[in-house]
Amino acid sequence: MKTIDFNGKPFHFIGIGGIGMSALAYILAKRHLPVSGSDLKGSHITRRLEEIGARVFTSQEASNLEIYQSSSAKLMTVVGNSKLTAAGQSPQAPPLQGGVTVTQPQIICSTAIHNNNLEYQAALELGYPIFHRSDVLAALIQEYQSIAVAGTHGKTTTSSLIGYMLLQTGLDPTVIIGGEVDAWDGNARVGESPYLVAEADESDGSLTKHYAKIGIVTNIELDHPDHYQSLDEVVKIFQIFEEHSEILIASLDCPNIRNYLKPQITYSLDPQTGADYIAQNITYDQQGSKAQIWEKGQYLGQLEVRIPGTHNISNALAAVAVGRQLGLEFNQIADAIASFTGAKRRFEEKGAINGITFIDDYAHHPSEIKATLAAARLKVQHNQYKRVIAIFQPHRYTRTATFLAEFGESFEDADLVVLTDIYSAGETNSQNLQSQTVVDEVKKHHPNVHYCPDYKTISHFLKNLLQSGDLTLFLGAGNLNQMIPETIALQAAQTKIVA
Repeated sequence: MKTIDFNGKPFHFIGIGGIGMSALAYILAKRHLPVSGSDLKGSHITRRLEEIGARVFTSQEASNLEIYQSSSAKLMTVVGNSKLTAAGQSPQAPPLQGGVTVTQPQIICSTAIHNNNLEYQAALELGYPIFHRSDVLAALIQEYQSIAVAGTHGKTTTSSLIGYMLLQTGLDPTVIIGGEVDAWDGNARVGESPYLVAEADESDGSLTKHYAKIGIVTNIELDHPDHYQSLDEVVKIFQIFEEHSEILIASLDCPNIRNYLKPQITYSLDPQTGADYIAQNITYDQQGSKAQIWEKGQYLGQLEVRIPGTHNISNALAAVAVGRQLGLEFNQIADAIASFTGAKRRFEEKGAINGITFIDDYAHHPSEIKATLAAARLKVQHNQYKRVIAIFQPHRYTRTATFLAEFGESFEDADLVVLTDIYSAGETNSQNLQSQTVVDEVKKHHPNVHYCPDYKTISHFLKNLLQSGDLTLFLGAGNLNQMIPETIALQAAQTKIVA
């Protein structure tokens, strides 16, 4: 059986710029291992990897693997962290420190890399060992006293919050998450302590590979019908994760957790559940929310959460449970949580102009959309804004078709809804699902829905629609957020014309 080797053997990531892949590549490069990889284009994420020594190709071709083929003229050396350099020569297979030459890299792929990928095919032909992204994460999780955060929704925020809490309280964690956090300037950091905080993904079934000291499950729903045929299949994956976790912490607010899991430590927003950790008497203001926190019937104190929404009180409560399990005092935990401002693309403010605020949020499942818009509505109720404008890009044909009715009912907290074309994420439209079908479904439940098929249409539509006091949310896991700067620019240009 092939196993991940952290003893100097190089790693080559096909799709290194992905949010999960890049986090792993960063950790390995910081551990002074030779790291290379490819993506279809460069980004701030790939540039960050290059700065710490990774070799990044901006194409996915068989020739990228020539750096590891000994037939080339001159072998390279490992310089600095892991930088592959050969003065005046084409890059070759790097000899490791100590004089050991390594010609076979470990090839790392994600589920997004298909069998027809040229680079993947070349790796197969060369006989290089090929691993899934989750294999690397699983191997890292076993090396640490790991805290693995799983769940259909809330994984990124909860894992970011726990990582931030440990950092602020001096526990110096290693962190691997599916989002970017300003506190460590990216989606990963390397600490000196034995603690690792990792976001554990269930989307492709790989959650079962992880054996964590502390496992967390925020909730369980069907979200990836491209991989799972039913909720029962999803539940089984989480049950295996439960078996593999030394201690399981989970929310009793989720009926599927109550019905199918038996966590050792529980948390809830409902005192009637009898959970170990309870948040109650929740209040909201312009700075966020506050709640009274109880631990096994004992009052701990008040918790302030700056990231908006009731769902983030729940996420913070999971962090409290982890902190207490690690021996932290509640005041330490509360101080850390009170200063956490969130991960990128999770209710992230991208700018404001003419009294209009623009928010980028990753919400792409009906439950996530409801939670995000409910958080936005609270801000209107507290007179921070006048209207909630939701611009949504459906993500994947399979998800959109499976949850079509649920999507239709997800926008009740928006004053106006703008829908655009479905983002395929590489899927074929085998069901011939049309974006207009989504529009029609939402119109059954909402009086003010508009369809704009492309960026240009949306930008110009919003230019004449938005007004002072609007909280404008761009929702989805695709590329809709890329048009936010253009939308802001059009608003600015309109101001100049009026002036």
